[in-house]
Amino acid sequence: MAVPKKRTSKAKTRSRKAKWKRKAFYVSKQAISLAKSVFTTKSNSYIYLSKDVNTDISLNS
Repeated sequence: MAVPKKRTSKAKTRSRKAKWKRKAFYVSKQAISLAKSVFTTKSNSYIYLSKDVNTDISLNS
Protein backbone atom coordinates (compact mmCIF):
# COMPACT_ATOMS: atom_id res chain seq x y z
CA MET A 1 0.00 0.00 0.00
CA ALA A 2 1.30 3.47 -0.90
CA VAL A 3 2.30 5.63 2.04
CA PRO A 4 3.34 9.30 1.82
CA LYS A 5 6.99 9.81 2.66
CA LYS A 6 6.60 13.15 4.39
CA ARG A 7 3.87 14.80 6.32
CA THR A 8 1.76 17.40 4.47
CA SER A 9 2.25 20.87 5.91
CA LYS A 10 -0.55 22.65 7.78
CA ALA A 11 -0.49 25.47 5.23
CA LYS A 12 -1.05 23.11 2.32
CA THR A 13 -3.84 21.30 4.20
CA ARG A 14 -5.57 24.56 5.11
CA SER A 15 -5.17 25.84 1.55
CA ARG A 16 -6.88 22.76 0.11
CA LYS A 17 -9.66 22.94 2.68
CA ALA A 18 -10.23 26.65 1.98
CA LYS A 19 -10.41 25.97 -1.75
CA TRP A 20 -13.01 23.25 -1.19
CA LYS A 21 -15.08 25.50 1.08
CA ARG A 22 -14.85 28.43 -1.36
CA LYS A 23 -16.10 26.23 -4.19
CA ALA A 24 -19.03 25.01 -2.06
CA PHE A 25 -19.85 28.60 -1.09
CA TYR A 26 -20.12 29.77 -4.70
CA VAL A 27 -22.22 26.77 -5.72
CA SER A 28 -24.61 27.40 -2.83
CA LYS A 29 -24.75 31.12 -3.68
CA GLN A 30 -25.66 30.27 -7.29
CA ALA A 31 -28.34 27.81 -6.14
CA ILE A 32 -29.92 30.39 -3.85
CA SER A 33 -29.90 32.97 -6.64
CA LEU A 34 -31.60 30.53 -9.01
CA ALA A 35 -34.20 29.63 -6.37
CA LYS A 36 -35.00 33.30 -5.78
CA SER A 37 -35.33 33.86 -9.51
CA VAL A 38 -37.73 30.93 -9.91
CA PHE A 39 -39.71 31.93 -6.82
CA THR A 40 -40.28 35.50 -8.03
CA THR A 41 -41.18 34.25 -11.56
CA LYS A 42 -38.88 36.84 -13.15
CA SER A 43 -36.68 34.28 -14.85
CA ASN A 44 -36.89 34.06 -18.65
CA SER A 45 -35.48 30.55 -18.92
CA TYR A 46 -38.36 28.77 -17.20
CA ILE A 47 -41.97 28.18 -18.18
CA TYR A 48 -44.47 28.97 -15.46
CA LEU A 49 -48.01 27.65 -15.27
CA SER A 50 -50.49 30.33 -14.37
CA LYS A 51 -52.99 29.74 -11.59
CA ASP A 52 -55.85 29.79 -14.11
CA VAL A 53 -54.73 26.54 -15.74
CA ASN A 54 -56.81 23.51 -14.81
CA THR A 55 -54.59 21.10 -12.86
CA ASP A 56 -56.94 18.11 -13.29
CA ILE A 57 -55.25 16.75 -16.40
CA SER A 58 -56.25 13.17 -17.17
CA LEU A 59 -53.48 10.67 -17.82
CA ASN A 60 -55.46 8.73 -20.46
CA SER A 61 -55.50 11.48 -23.07
